[in-house]
Amino acid sequence: MERYAISPNGKYAAYITRGEVFVTPTDKDITRTRRITATAGRELMVAWLNDSTLVYSSDQEGQYDLFAVASGDPDESNLFRTLKLTHTRITNTAEDEMSFHIAPDGRHIALLRDRGWLVVATVDASGALSDEKTLLKGWSTPAGISWSPDSEWLAYSLSDLDFNEEVFIHRADNSLTAINVSMHPRSDESPVWSPDGSKLGFVSVRNNGDADIWFAWLNKADWERTKEEWKRAGEVEDEKDEDTPVVVKIDAEGIYERLVQVTAAPGDESDLLFSKDGETIYYVTSGGGRQELKVDENLYSIKWDGKDRKELMGGGQSPKDLALTEDGKSMYALTKGGKLVKVDIKAAKSEALSATAKMEVDIMGERDQMFEEAWRTLDKGFYDPDFHGQDFDALKAKYKPFALQASTLEDFQEVFNLMLGQLNASHMGMYRVANPKETQKDKTGLIGAELKPAHNGVEVTTIVPDSPADKSASKLAVGDKIIAVGPEAIAAGTNFYSLMNDTGDTPVLLTVLSAAGASREVVIWPVTSLRTELYDAWVKERRRLTEQYSDGQLGYLHIQGMNWTSFERFERELMAAGYGKKGIVIDVRYNGGGWTTDYLMTVLSARQHAYTIPRGASDNLEAEHLQYKDKYPFGERYPLAAWTKPAVTICNESSYSNAEIFSHAFKTLDRGTLVGKATFGAVISTGGRTLIDGALVRLPFRAWYVKATEENMELGPAVPDVAVDNPPAYKALGIDPQLEKSVEVLLGEMEN
Repeated sequence: MERYAISPNGKYAAYITRGEVFVTPTDKDITRTRRITATAGRELMVAWLNDSTLVYSSDQEGQYDLFAVASGDPDESNLFRTLKLTHTRITNTAEDEMSFHIAPDGRHIALLRDRGWLVVATVDASGALSDEKTLLKGWSTPAGISWSPDSEWLAYSLSDLDFNEEVFIHRADNSLTAINVSMHPRSDESPVWSPDGSKLGFVSVRNNGDADIWFAWLNKADWERTKEEWKRAGEVEDEKDEDTPVVVKIDAEGIYERLVQVTAAPGDESDLLFSKDGETIYYVTSGGGRQELKVDENLYSIKWDGKDRKELMGGGQSPKDLALTEDGKSMYALTKGGKLVKVDIKAAKSEALSATAKMEVDIMGERDQMFEEAWRTLDKGFYDPDFHGQDFDALKAKYKPFALQASTLEDFQEVFNLMLGQLNASHMGMYRVANPKETQKDKTGLIGAELKPAHNGVEVTTIVPDSPADKSASKLAVGDKIIAVGPEAIAAGTNFYSLMNDTGDTPVLLTVLSAAGASREVVIWPVTSLRTELYDAWVKERRRLTEQYSDGQLGYLHIQGMNWTSFERFERELMAAGYGKKGIVIDVRYNGGGWTTDYLMTVLSARQHAYTIPRGASDNLEAEHLQYKDKYPFGERYPLAAWTKPAVTICNESSYSNAEIFSHAFKTLDRGTLVGKATFGAVISTGGRTLIDGALVRLPFRAWYVKATEENMELGPAVPDVAVDNPPAYKALGIDPQLEKSVEVLLGEMEN
């Protein structure tokens, strides 16, 4: 299953599999399903308008519109049992309507039109729309749209041009200006109303750099009671009759000050859902966040005050799309592999609702659908409306026939990507999410030694630092000769690595002769990759060369990627690399990009406004203390590490994306000299859309420009102030002209 919806009476689940709509009973003992659609397009979203009518979005007419389906048999309204179905197209505009949300009263619908329109309409029992009102019309797509329990308000999140996402409340009749609930410079999203109408929950990264559950008290009196009474009592009494209709009352003034943080665990929390009484919040944990943690995706409950946290579903089943049953005692969720489960909240037990359905897939028709949807995604969202000077319609007409003639999915994808190649843009392409099954999964064990053939064995010529061959218990030396792997001697012509097949992370016995001829046995644990060890060895050699080139005056730092792990390493190593040094060389060569430029520039752009001298460091506080002018308690007072001394940066043609943004920033903000080769010129922010078979098409949607020059960074590389080539064999030769020139430049600047 890709998406699902539970009928108002709770008896049926409608769901989407491979772009088609099905209906199945929620009784776990009934596995039969009913196929509701069989279109040439793709159904993207489905919801129940009432117990006998479904609304779904589909591009069966060449663009996404909304359709309603009901029984065509006046004597049988049940969609699961009827033998006649009537489909009605209920939107027919020039724009896409892909996503929609039906109000709890079943009489109103909110739909997204094109990229940034939010429209509310009245909907009758058959699905016909009337009385449309446009609440939003802009470039940014509102996300996480949620109806209030009384069907009078909508909540959603929306990004501004600074790409800060905020949570808003909007009157459904558009009679009031949207209210900013979150009001914070960090991302807030996924708003959810509590069924009792007292709270609006949302996900925020305003604390600790990862996503936590927060909520706003909608009514000021509830907020005041929270502070003065509920905290003392430790519990909330149920004051409302279940039969009393919920009326949401919102005190807009100062609502962003009435916020409560519910969770603060490492990693991200998401998919929040309130209990019927609004006292408990259900949510899902996951990894990620600024710290890029690995956390199992499990389901939990917690009281609104952050107490009584309980696990409802463990095992890392990745539940999502939580939906509460009418009685509030259970909830539904989609888990790994698209399985629909029902969770007994009190017992903390889940059971799968099995459904079996057969469908025939028209392979060529599906590929036609994939091509069209992927093409439309780029046609409507590619960052440059002029498509880098290409006629995108003409490219479609040229390449689509070739793509549909492809005999394999891989060839189909290749032709589509050849078409995209004509745009000459980065950060794009169609990708298979799951790799094809390999014919074999054996991996060669690597010991971390470079070898050359020798008589009756192989001779060690180089040892990779920190590799298995460099460990205390399995140390090899240059000049050693390996003559046997286990019981098998290395005969003339034998490929050593053929004996190391499938030995990764398992002990292997080597028979070794030293250069002096002494024999010994070595138990070694091969690995399947030496990437980390080779990278560390390269960095250590750059540090050694920097010491040599600068006569010990400068430190060296390489930034492997523009991610949090690399930033933390940069911050940590800044102390060691710069300790006692007059300046530092920063290297972003071979850096594939990410997002941390501004963290790095914050470290490098700190402006010192004072200096400090503690008691005992000087005998005369009135004297001028030049040796203290660069002393400041950065570690105590500054949010990040800080480097205020001179710096130089090296980039090359293998610096990509955010590493290029950093290179541009370092140069244009006059932090120092940029040395090396021009960067690749591949800078666009990218998103993507999943296609019907699980493939992903990437969408470059946001351009980056150098503020000082107004130059587009895509195809506009960061050009060094000082251009230097490195010869192809610079590593083997033990030199680094780019690094040497950087040291020369920085030392020269420090002398002037």
